[in-house]
Amino acid sequence: MKAVVVVFPGINRERDMARTLKIVSGHEPAMVWHADTQLPAGTDLVVIPGGFSYGDYLRCGAIAARSPIMDAVRAFAAKGGLTLGVCNGFQILCEAGLLPGVLMRNAQLRFICRDVYLKVERSDTPFTRGYNAGQVIRVPVAHGEGNYIADAETIARLEGEGRVIFRYASPDGMIDPNWNHNGAINAIAGIVSERGNVLGMMPHPENHVEASVGRTDGRGLFAGLVDQLGKAA
Repeated sequence: MKAVVVVFPGINRERDMARTLKIVSGHEPAMVWHADTQLPAGTDLVVIPGGFSYGDYLRCGAIAARSPIMDAVRAFAAKGGLTLGVCNGFQILCEAGLLPGVLMRNAQLRFICRDVYLKVERSDTPFTRGYNAGQVIRVPVAHGEGNYIADAETIARLEGEGRVIFRYASPDGMIDPNWNHNGAINAIAGIVSERGNVLGMMPHPENHVEASVGRTDGRGLFAGLVDQLGKAA
């Protein structure tokens, strides 16, 4: 698997993501700078990690979405290339028009940094084939603007097309407002594009992959991608 991690000024989770990709796939990902205009030849997966691109000075992800490299990312995704955005990466994908909706301030107007529970809605996507539908996983979040919002028509389309992949849930998988930590509509934690090849999610699966440092619930996402790309090769 030839993966690429896109790096913007202010991003701070790129090394976490790169380490996870190497651990799970056995291959070192390429680190691509925001001012580059092309992705490496043969790229299989593009990952936009979390952090605070450009300090979130204008709006989360808004400046990064207009960086030169994003034209190449859009072209890659348009051809069906697998693209993953985590936390600030999710915000960038929305700002770049690769995913609908927007990430707003958390409902309680507080930065949230804790483990959360996610219900996996589908297991038939490249990003969730490492899980079972209905499975509950535990992964961290660290964000101040993770409240997913979209107009009613967009939400209806996402729900009707089965494009909500992860939801905030209770440990037993109940969709309960008490476990929807940032107030996202319909407890949405992750969505995919219409073609299913672009995933944006607020939680950080890359931080729960090594048993030596804690839980491994996030590993299934990356192992599934490796398996998907291996079968496609």
